[in-house]
Amino acid sequence: MGKNKLMKFAENKNFPHVFQPENNFCEYKGLWKNRFGNLNPLILELGCGKGEYTVALSKKYPQKNFLGIDVKGARIWRGAKTVEEEKIPNAAFLRTRIEFIVDFFDADEVEEIWITFPDPQINKPRKRLTAPEFIERYRQFLKQDGIIHLKTDSRILHDYTLSVINKNNFTLLDAFTDIYAQCPDNEFLKIKTFYEMRFAAQGIPVTYLKFKIS
Repeated sequence: MGKNKLMKFAENKNFPHVFQPENNFCEYKGLWKNRFGNLNPLILELGCGKGEYTVALSKKYPQKNFLGIDVKGARIWRGAKTVEEEKIPNAAFLRTRIEFIVDFFDADEVEEIWITFPDPQINKPRKRLTAPEFIERYRQFLKQDGIIHLKTDSRILHDYTLSVINKNNFTLLDAFTDIYAQCPDNEFLKIKTFYEMRFAAQGIPVTYLKFKIS
């Protein structure tokens, strides 16, 4: 393991806004309002990578709390470092696998979920973060009328998720197959992740779905 990664892991341990629970024990389950010190809505970014959405949305919407979740500590470090440097009070990060997410949140604790450029799992549909098995996990802590956003460069994942929405009679709120052509002024969607900038440079269309599961 390179020295750079070791440095990032060491810094993560000292950041008060980075949580790396052992054995999936989370002292804040049901009590995230205590961690943030307010009753503002809690929004998650799943598979947050470098945390571009977590950081950008937290600065744009100070009246909401944002929590980026990823299993890769070296990726989380970048977003966590920005939060530390800019002293952003309403952003934090949780290091865990999405498979264990129900261990960290109580019923009705989360207002919205952002899923930004996840692995489309081309050959493993059940591992997709919008597969029914994952949706049922989210249902355990997402508020009534809570919203899920999916932003991806994978048309396969986009179409698959659309089929999950239709098959389960979820409420589709928005659907775009090329966000920069169809809704270039949308404040939410203009935020670009590290991976999205790569895709844009290659001319790959970015798609978006917004839906409710209740």
